[in-house]
Amino acid sequence: GFAAAILKRRLENYHVPSPLYLVGGSFGLREFAQIRYDVDPTLKEKLKGNNVTLESEYKKLEKSDLDNWENIRGPRLWEDSKTVQKQQREAARLKTQ
Repeated sequence: GFAAAILKRRLENYHVPSPLYLVGGSFGLREFAQIRYDVDPTLKEKLKGNNVTLESEYKKLEKSDLDNWENIRGPRLWEDSKTVQKQQREAARLKTQ
């Protein structure tokens, strides 16, 4: 009697909304994920005008001189970047003299 009614009410409270949450959640996730694929029309136009190809980038790379380069150390976390750049410019100036 009474225990069965409580058990039935508990099942209704917890097991009936579960499928609703599953179905509603799947629709919500689909709409949320669709935002990622919706592209602004102005961005589409900009991308259409962009004619960068692998061959054009390779030609740019062929023009550059990859044999003559200098390794330049960046500033450490505890160093001031402006001070390090100033020191590097001074060292380069002294090297060319």
